Amino acid sequence: MDCAENPLSSPPTDDPLPADFHCPVLPLAAIRVDGPERSGFLQGQLTHDLRLLGAGRALRAAQCSPKGRVLALARLFERDGAIFLLLPETLVEGTLKRLRMYVLRARVTLAAVAPDELRCSGVAGERAAAALAAHCGAVPAAADGVVSAAGLTVIRERGPRPRFSVLGAPPALDALHAALAAHAPTLDADAWRLAAILAGEPQVHPATVEAFVPQMLNLDALDGVSFAKGCYTGQEIIARAQYLGRIKRRLLIARVTAGEVPAAGTGLWSPAAGEAQEAGTVVEAAPHPAGGYVLSAVVPVELAAAGGLRVGSADGPPLQPLALPYALPEGGAAPS
Repeated sequence: MDCAENPLSSPPTDDPLPADFHCPVLPLAAIRVDGPERSGFLQGQLTHDLRLLGAGRALRAAQCSPKGRVLALARLFERDGAIFLLLPETLVEGTLKRLRMYVLRARVTLAAVAPDELRCSGVAGERAAAALAAHCGAVPAAADGVVSAAGLTVIRERGPRPRFSVLGAPPALDALHAALAAHAPTLDADAWRLAAILAGEPQVHPATVEAFVPQMLNLDALDGVSFAKGCYTGQEIIARAQYLGRIKRRLLIARVTAGEVPAAGTGLWSPAAGEAQEAGTVVEAAPHPAGGYVLSAVVPVELAAAGGLRVGSADGPPLQPLALPYALPEGGAAPS
């Protein structure tokens, strides 16, 4: 069965990470949206259909500029009668400021959530999932599913291994990690980022704000865009890209065996690119346990197909493309 059909299949044999691990602290933070019109307000600001958000389902969505460029990517979930947006902590202030610009008369309140109120941890692997289920009573069976118990909100992520984002107050998370200690080693946030990259999940950082439209980040393949909902900021441009032409740039993942881990926004070089043509942009990168790193990058489809991509310059280390664990819609593909 194709990974796109079975996103919860076993991890591949060449997976560089331990079979089980947990990451107590991830560099993510949340925005809380309260009020009777919270869902309708966010419906006009984000790429997904907020009517699908519920107690048992989380969403992935982008906040976009009027030109359809991604300003932030967020995980949306419900907790304590509010909607939360989980995103990199470096983007919380800017995202909150932009959302407040559109509040006008909407009956909503928006606030950044302090880390002593809500923290995000990561749990991965079959044995770790079983220990998590024992602690919470259950874990979500499907990608984007949500279980809330023991003061925790558990979201199942996509990818070839069981992987869960777990949110709660620090005392509740500390109790969980004590329960996990006998079942999974503790790793840092780099391991979680590596697992997310290998799952083909994109992220936006300050250096790449407004660099991409959602389809370049494969959000149309990751259920991060609804093309059936009504208007939202940037919707016209995003819909036009979907229906009126081939998606010319796509997210790919690759192994690089040498060099320093590049920052988000680092450029790529291609022998097939003209001097004035951009060969691609690093989205994220994380160290590989065997040396070097794994990265995700947005690359023109024709340059990805031509091969020969390098990081930074003609003298930079070469990319070894890896297969995405999901199928891309018609209209553009990255190589495997």
